[in-house]
Amino acid sequence: MLKRLLFNSKNLNVTVKRLCNQLIENHNYFEKSVIIGLQPRGIFFAQRIINEIEKQISKKIKKGYLDTTFYRDDYRNNKKELDAKETTIPFSLDEKNVIIVDDVLFTGRTVRSAMEGIINFGRPNRIELLVLIDRKFNREIPIQATYIGKSVNTVESQKILVNLKEQGHENDKIWLIKN
Repeated sequence: MLKRLLFNSKNLNVTVKRLCNQLIENHNYFEKSVIIGLQPRGIFFAQRIINEIEKQISKKIKKGYLDTTFYRDDYRNNKKELDAKETTIPFSLDEKNVIIVDDVLFTGRTVRSAMEGIINFGRPNRIELLVLIDRKFNREIPIQATYIGKSVNTVESQKILVNLKEQGHENDKIWLIKN
């Protein structure tokens, strides 16, 4: 197995600050904007983004978590037992600017599912996508991220391994792995 380090803690902190500055520039003080982290791994990256923005603007941001398991287009075809996580969106999304946060954008199917799930909580003004890693060349659905930490050219046999402190790892490390 070959591993290539894409981010260490220092690189990741710089990228998080850049992404947060872009969000603040576009959403000002988040009066009409909310952040929704995608279960299971996107919630950790979403929380890191939220913490940094709140530190910069000295204001609490409305946040939620969404599990896309039952919105997936392959839900009924799945042979293995599904492991659904908690969905928590304790407010209406009517007329809000929703920022979906996930760690890796791969085929686009999870994001498509997330958009379907979000509509169950109201009709947002806008839906944007923020991802740490955009795996180019693997899209099955025409989904594009609004905010990207890093674009990586990958083939299907490669994987992205995201290890964040919030997940219980000692250090932040994001790897590109090829079997």
